[in-house]
Amino acid sequence: MFAAALTFLCGLFNQVSAQTQPGKRDSINSTVLGQQRFIQVVLPPNYKPGSAEKYDVIYVTDGDDNTKTMADVEAFVSREGFMPQVIIVGVLNIDRGKDLTPTHVKDNETSGGGEKFLAFFRDELIPYINKTYPADGDNILFGHSLGGLFVTYVLLNQPQVFKSYIAADPSYWWDKSYLLAEATKKLPALAGLQKSLYISGREGQGMREMSINPMDAVFQKYAPAGVAWKVTAYANETHGAIRLKTMYDGLKFIYAGYRSKQPEFHPMAGILLKDKPIRIWDFDDDTTTVRYTLDGSAPTSASPNIRKVTMLSGPGTITARVFTANDKYDKITTGVFTEGKALPPSKLTKGFKPGGLHYAYYEGEWDKLPDFSKLKPVKEGWADSNFSVVKLPRQTDFGIVLSGQIEIKEDGYYVFADASDDGSRFYLDNRLLLDDDGLHDNSGGKSYILPLRKGFYPVRVEYFQKDGGASLRLICLPPKDVTSDNPKVKPIPPALLYSAH
Repeated sequence: MFAAALTFLCGLFNQVSAQTQPGKRDSINSTVLGQQRFIQVVLPPNYKPGSAEKYDVIYVTDGDDNTKTMADVEAFVSREGFMPQVIIVGVLNIDRGKDLTPTHVKDNETSGGGEKFLAFFRDELIPYINKTYPADGDNILFGHSLGGLFVTYVLLNQPQVFKSYIAADPSYWWDKSYLLAEATKKLPALAGLQKSLYISGREGQGMREMSINPMDAVFQKYAPAGVAWKVTAYANETHGAIRLKTMYDGLKFIYAGYRSKQPEFHPMAGILLKDKPIRIWDFDDDTTTVRYTLDGSAPTSASPNIRKVTMLSGPGTITARVFTANDKYDKITTGVFTEGKALPPSKLTKGFKPGGLHYAYYEGEWDKLPDFSKLKPVKEGWADSNFSVVKLPRQTDFGIVLSGQIEIKEDGYYVFADASDDGSRFYLDNRLLLDDDGLHDNSGGKSYILPLRKGFYPVRVEYFQKDGGASLRLICLPPKDVTSDNPKVKPIPPALLYSAH
């Protein structure tokens, strides 16, 4: 009775707490339900009309109240890089006691409309969203309380409709725990379907009164391979407040392993001397989802995890792969290391003095680096220790070329790296070592290792910035840092850079 009262209050709360919704209001005339159904559609911030980009879709029951919360949580989780941006579709209520319940019970006159509500999703709403909005066909279903009951009912009866499911404090007590018996019979049929389900409950009495504990036991006994599931009991939460943590943890569970960027290891490529091993570093906080190979083959789940420091004994190809809960979001990075000899140095150019590089400043609108040799600079000067791209006349639609020589103090391996927003290239001895061209944020950049000898080498840096956020950083690790497990990553000291003043 207490659980039923919670469900009633949840429905009342959804009706009386309507608030300004994000996104746009849309509707669909449902033949299945015999009524017009309103939906709230929230498109990703980066979506541009006419773009070919497609997105996963989160369908939210009790959309009157849950759409805004889901949109806020999804925005935060995607901003932090734990999931991609998605479309959110909130389905507004008419009679939740009817739509979200799979069976009819005597004390709820309209209950038992779950089968038709599922058909509405499958045959009408999802096809409409796929046709009208940039949906990619991978769908997630979220529900709270009776909505969580409906979520699990859909997984057991029509698992192909959604790829992933989130049930917040689900009402598994419904109709004398009807769904427990259904789960016992139908879970084995989900083998190999690659579905995921996240279930939350309130620690202690809450888990018992919602019959989540016995459902957990059923999943432990009958859930087959190919169904990823997790049950979490939250302490000090109410039936309504539990939605926030459930959305956050549920999305992270569904997109486990997701990264917004390619896996990074440094150096990412280079020239190696015979029988002179090097260290490969991974600076990520979490390396547990990244596996690698050294023979150029694609890593599998059986390949070793990349470590913070991996020794590369000689020339070869490193391939690193991030494994995610949804393999369409797996990402691969490959680094090729060839055998070679140390580049010979040159003499210091006459008239060059230490302290910085010459710079030429250009203005123009580009999406990639232009051929600066065909352009006339707006301004030229000396890039010393006080130089910064943020001090240039423009902070958008500009480019620079830095040129001069770098002094190498001792023989050995050197690692060069850059980080820029937007594109950049780095040349040493007229060789292109780092190519980070294109429109992008201040990424981890590129890195390259090679053996050098004591002396002077010509260097050139090309850089452009389109939109706001200009940033350019150049790094050179000397031999003592190249052989360290924890290298000190610092910009190239101006004292080692030479040009005409």
